[in-house]
Amino acid sequence: MIVSMIQILFEIPDVDNIKEKRRVIRSVKDKLQRRFHMSAAEVDLQDSLSFAQIGGALVSNSRSFGESVLHKAFEMIEQDFAVRIQDVSIYSEEF
Repeated sequence: MIVSMIQILFEIPDVDNIKEKRRVIRSVKDKLQRRFHMSAAEVDLQDSLSFAQIGGALVSNSRSFGESVLHKAFEMIEQDFAVRIQDVSIYSEEF
C-alpha cells in the first residue's frame, strides 16, 4: 500500500476576515475531495488571516500514480483559485 501526501502552504490575498478565509479553504478542500477522491484538511495556520496550510493524502498501489494525481491537484489549485503558493511538498511512503 502506497500513501501519497501533499502539503501546500499558500497566501490568500484580499481577505478581510476569517469567515472569507474559511470559505476559500472549504472550497479548495471540497474540490480536492470531489475531483481527485483524496482526503484533505487544513493542517496549520488556522489563526492566520492571510495564510493557510492544507494537507492531502491518497492511497493507491503505485507511487507514480499517487504522485501524478497530487501534481494534477496542485495544478488545479494554482489555476482555479486566487491564492499565491508559498511552498508545496509531495511525497509517498510505502506501508
